[in-house]
Amino acid sequence: MTGPPAYRVVPCGPAALLVEVSDAPAALSLAEHLRAGLGATDVVPGARTVLVDGTERAPVEEALRRWDPATGTDPGPLVEVPVVYDGADLADVAEVWGCTLREVVERHTSLELVSAFCGFAPGFAYLSGAPEEWAVPRLASPRPRVPAGSVALADTWSAVYPTASPGGWRLLGRTDLALWDTRRTPPALLAPGTRVVFREVRA
Repeated sequence: MTGPPAYRVVPCGPAALLVEVSDAPAALSLAEHLRAGLGATDVVPGARTVLVDGTERAPVEEALRRWDPATGTDPGPLVEVPVVYDGADLADVAEVWGCTLREVVERHTSLELVSAFCGFAPGFAYLSGAPEEWAVPRLASPRPRVPAGSVALADTWSAVYPTASPGGWRLLGRTDLALWDTRRTPPALLAPGTRVVFREVRA
């Protein structure tokens, strides 16, 4: 038996609201629901929140009463990411998972993940869907520079660094795909809702 969805609405600045929910799938579901007919200027999902900008509290509250997270979200487009699995942290991930290097690759390429939200840098998509038991810790000290195209893990998230930047995620490999391109609509290749699979390729 399931009850009504759990959420909390918090004012955020002069014209926005932050809706706190249980997890990333709920945030993605709620963002999709709120974009349908609410008329907000912007609706931005996060890991456990949805920012709603440019509308009053009453219509948001009304939309929340009609929200059923059990309905899920519409399947987004599928993007296949070719990866050379030669990352610096492959052995560390294998140790955390208690498996071989080959099994790390097989596990990562077996998942169909979903872009829950973008943040940290333009085009940096947080990909959800890995099992809790595959969570890996971030590095104790971030690297001062992670190359663009690095495929990485942190906790249960997967991601691809769109540009070179500092970073503390565990590096599994690299891809040549352009994650962020302002000439594209949308510029982010892995916009929220996009389904993502990783495919192993040789260097």
